[in-house]
Amino acid sequence: MPRYHWGLASICLFALSATGLAAGSELPNIVFVLFDDFGYGQPPSYRDESGFRTPNLDRLASQGMRFTDAHSAASNCTPTRYGLLTGRYPCRIGQFGVLTTYSPPIIPEQRLTVASFLKQQGYHTACIGKWHLGLNWVDGKPGSQNQLPIGAKHTDGPNALGFDYFYGYTHARNIGSIIEQDTVVDFVEAVENQPMMIRKAVAYIEQQAQADAPFFLYFPMCPPHNPIVPAADFQGQGGMTGRESLYSDWVYQGDAMLGEIMDALDRTGVASNTLIMATGDNGAAGRAYPPLRESKSSIYEGGHREPFVARWPGRIAAGSLCAQTICLNDFFATCADLVKKELPQNAAEDSVSILPCLLGTAREEVREATIHQSPKGLAIRQGTWKLIFHFDGRKELFDLSSDLSESKDLLLENPGIAERLEGFMRTYIERGRSTAGTPQTNEFDLADRLGIATAR
Repeated sequence: MPRYHWGLASICLFALSATGLAAGSELPNIVFVLFDDFGYGQPPSYRDESGFRTPNLDRLASQGMRFTDAHSAASNCTPTRYGLLTGRYPCRIGQFGVLTTYSPPIIPEQRLTVASFLKQQGYHTACIGKWHLGLNWVDGKPGSQNQLPIGAKHTDGPNALGFDYFYGYTHARNIGSIIEQDTVVDFVEAVENQPMMIRKAVAYIEQQAQADAPFFLYFPMCPPHNPIVPAADFQGQGGMTGRESLYSDWVYQGDAMLGEIMDALDRTGVASNTLIMATGDNGAAGRAYPPLRESKSSIYEGGHREPFVARWPGRIAAGSLCAQTICLNDFFATCADLVKKELPQNAAEDSVSILPCLLGTAREEVREATIHQSPKGLAIRQGTWKLIFHFDGRKELFDLSSDLSESKDLLLENPGIAERLEGFMRTYIERGRSTAGTPQTNEFDLADRLGIATAR
């Protein structure tokens, strides 16, 4: 089966350089929209029988590229966000769980992030929405886990990690406490939060569209994560009835926010030079969508295989499809490829540019192998084979080409394949990276956690 599907006319769009940017062309704006707990089987563009309504994500897919084998760095919130912004597997720091309101930062200021990297290249950068990567509060614990007092200040957050502007909240359980830059500025009802976030995001696009510099907007929304609080305009609009009615309205509101961002890019005239990506941080909470097995927090495919769509008019072919295995970690290296800058050896150690996939120039797999993680284990994926290391000592091996539902363990019948995949895992642990470059050091003893003997 071919990896890409487009006609001859579309292929002619890609008479560009190897990385896709013609000499002297201006740098594109970059928008990354992250749904929270978004199941692979929820958008109709990914599952025909879906009862949800996601017209804007489906529209984005029709205008750009839809990936069918994209994965979050982890099957839960915080670790995936670490991987997205650092281009590094979160298991390297032992981050398997999620943070709370008073958790300290897990990204040190000296580590390069995609935001600080793009800022160095002249981008204006903004994060609007859910942070969930830890903050240091100036006065210790100034409030409760669910409400921060107005005026409370933090350090070592988004601004310290490369974002010129931050407007959002710590995490979903404290969605009412609104933070701007380093200060809590408001407390609102949960239902008011997301309308505030999207208004701010649209205003940011409108402002930056008038500026000389390119911009990077990271928009990590709440839907469809709890609390499920669709605004009145969206209630009864999500396409589902019964016990899933309100939840589908929440999914629909999240999709509508993506639509507002797309409309703002069009209205301000910057859509033609903007790469926009939309995906989720992990699978749906407590909702499995066959044929994928299980859901959020699982090491099986339902925990981390995500819808992933990208649009860049004139560069990405409309209505195209890519079946390559990619990871959200790859966003960092892709941005470096876009701006034609080399990354330092101690940055984005597990990030691979997917720009050749986006532009239709890839003629081989861009990733050698991919690590998946959950709170209870890790997996290594190469080609169609996936080897799972459960933290209780068990291993499982699946061939996803014939068993996407991961129902038949083939470990005993294929010891050679398991040994090869374990070798990849061992090498990636020993070198502190899964990409070419100078070996780095993990902050967590992964080999011991998995029971793998290494040379280091």
